[in-house]
Amino acid sequence: MALLWLDDVTAEDFDSVGGKGASLGELTSAGLPVPPGFVVTAETYRSFIEETGIDEELFEAVDVSVDDSQALARAAERAQELIQETEMPDSIREEILAAYDSVEDGEASVAVRSSATAEDLPDASFAGQQETFLNVTRSDLLDKVRDCWASLFTQRAIYYRQEQGFSHDVVNIAVVVQLMVDAEKSGVMFTSHPTTGAPQAIIESAWGLGEAVVSGAVSPDKYVLDRETGQLRDATVATKKVMHVRDEETGETIERPVPEDKRDEQVLSEEELDRLVGLGDEIESYYGDPQDVEWAIADGELYVLQSRPITTIDEDAEEVEGASNGVGDVAGVADGGAAADSGGGGSAGDGNVVFSGIGASPGRVSGPARIVRKLDHLDKVEEGDVIVAEMTTPDMVPAMKRATGIVTDEGGMTSHAAIVSRELGVPAIVGTEQGSETLHDGQVVTIDGDKGTVEQGDATGGDEREPVEEVRPQAPVKPMTATEVKVNVSIPDAAERAAATGADGVGLLRMEHMILSTNKTPERYIADHSADEYVSEIVDGVRGVAEAFYPRPVRVRTLDAPTDEFRQLEGGADEPAEHNPMLGYRGIRRSLDRPDLFAHELAAFRRLFELGYDNVEIMFPLVNDAEDVLRARRLMEQEGIDPDKQDWGVMIETPAAALGVEAMADAGIDFVSFGTNDLTQYTLAVDRNNGRVADRFDELHPSVLKLISETIETCREAGVATSICGQAASKPEMVDHLVNEGVTSISANIDAVRDVQHEVKRVEQKLLLDNVR
Repeated sequence: MALLWLDDVTAEDFDSVGGKGASLGELTSAGLPVPPGFVVTAETYRSFIEETGIDEELFEAVDVSVDDSQALARAAERAQELIQETEMPDSIREEILAAYDSVEDGEASVAVRSSATAEDLPDASFAGQQETFLNVTRSDLLDKVRDCWASLFTQRAIYYRQEQGFSHDVVNIAVVVQLMVDAEKSGVMFTSHPTTGAPQAIIESAWGLGEAVVSGAVSPDKYVLDRETGQLRDATVATKKVMHVRDEETGETIERPVPEDKRDEQVLSEEELDRLVGLGDEIESYYGDPQDVEWAIADGELYVLQSRPITTIDEDAEEVEGASNGVGDVAGVADGGAAADSGGGGSAGDGNVVFSGIGASPGRVSGPARIVRKLDHLDKVEEGDVIVAEMTTPDMVPAMKRATGIVTDEGGMTSHAAIVSRELGVPAIVGTEQGSETLHDGQVVTIDGDKGTVEQGDATGGDEREPVEEVRPQAPVKPMTATEVKVNVSIPDAAERAAATGADGVGLLRMEHMILSTNKTPERYIADHSADEYVSEIVDGVRGVAEAFYPRPVRVRTLDAPTDEFRQLEGGADEPAEHNPMLGYRGIRRSLDRPDLFAHELAAFRRLFELGYDNVEIMFPLVNDAEDVLRARRLMEQEGIDPDKQDWGVMIETPAAALGVEAMADAGIDFVSFGTNDLTQYTLAVDRNNGRVADRFDELHPSVLKLISETIETCREAGVATSICGQAASKPEMVDHLVNEGVTSISANIDAVRDVQHEVKRVEQKLLLDNVR
């Protein structure tokens, strides 16, 4: 069967319909307002390349070094040519056309959207990697389906897949065909803050079809609403110069100027904002995770066009003076009033500021500007350069990886390329309106991705007269504190950026990101490659972070992925289906149940110690009692690791662990670390992702604080170090409590380290003064 109708699609069909198709099917079954349609399955794409005999030549064509820009361009061109110029078999063609004819009596204008089976995984956003075509009619439907298949092999898709460790020959693609919504208004909504995870709905909107917002062609209006109270915290009304609409004569999507009277008009009314926030609550509650939602309004009706998980919540955005809630350069306007300016010139008093925009990815860096007006200009972008372009199209990803920063004229914080820049850790400023016209090629500038400002020259302490060979984020001046301030690291690629914060070490390095990025379960990876290669995969990931921080300690948490994440990987079909995976087969439970697999993780640690990385520490997640600890200790010893010579410890994520910490200390642990997200959920019986009870989620609840305090006191008496690595570590109130209770260290997300350092210093100084007085 070549296709499945959205009415019949569930998450279990992920391998057939891809992330986008599965999400739309789930949303449809949940009764949410999704336009009707069907999915041309991934098996159909696979059947197409195999039946026509182009598969071997296709995969040989893309087997190139992605660091060679010219080779990458040739590979992409050849791969797409193979797919686009190969005839579709009759059986596939007939079934697709028959399905189209049953939508709106064959008169439909449809949206044709690619849906890759490796898209929107929990730890990697493939957003925008493949194509979307709007206002497609019967005459060109088959060509657009084939174009979607071909978009699996654009330069940026090939590059991104290889960088994320996904093999080209195992990644398939489905195509969603949906009734077109002729939108009057559209945009994107983050149901929670995309970098802090705070309960704020962030909505970007523009006139016409949503592609203008997603692609970055227009600087959209932006609204920040408190989901707990419904209050509008901030609103920025941008000057919206263009809009994408359906041409009434040709039926094609065209770009045209926004009428003068609407350019500076606020797109969404208060009632529409309320409806969107309510819809966002429903969607986040349904999935149990914060979502990135594309929406549209036509004839007064609100539609969901797409929803995918937000993948960038591991890093807290730093609040800076002049910015609002870490959302970038957004002017605070009460009750929906328009901001005076959505970008443009620097403010009075900022002598070196050339212009400003919206801070899309944090960090302060400098380097020579490289004006990119065409894709073939990307070859001139070298390490340490600042890309300056009209908009950050996703095709720029290979060059973005080389660049030290990004500046664009158009686009918003929710454009796909902005999402990818945050994931890469490259500072970015979007929506400046004038960057590519104001700056000239080779001009040295300093960009601040927190404040959204572009300054003349190198304001980071370098010498702009010297050639820029390598530019990295500059480490802040580190306050001297007795309490260590460490940093959480999600992916090894972020190691240098994390080290530049001046943190005292890594309080949490998540091992699952190294494993899930292979797109295979551990069992499948070992079966396809070898146990030794699996161990090497872990060693390489940890080693990069350990090297960047040496001799500062790096605390590595063993595998803690829940079953729903494993199910999405190749080889995950046998994973148990659990009603609540967060309470299920994960953490130390899985490790102790599968000692054969766990041994490979421990072997990686042993190899790291043999290589001389004595700064690596082992941390076991979701332990409940001393028996868990003793069993893990025995397995360490069996693998040749001496627990008395290497630092190791456990996460305190359950009340049982907090209450049983004395016995765990007797088992020989060197440290404990509070995982406040789980500890709060399990103490209060509150699912923080459930909109109906999320207002009850409170890491500062007296019961949670009491468990933390008693654990710190017990550990202090037993000589066991204490730390915290959960989201609450970034809250000043939690920092105050922990320092007063005598915690050994606090580990915050990358962009919160500086604030935590200063807050710790403030509390410690107050304690000293109180003692003197």
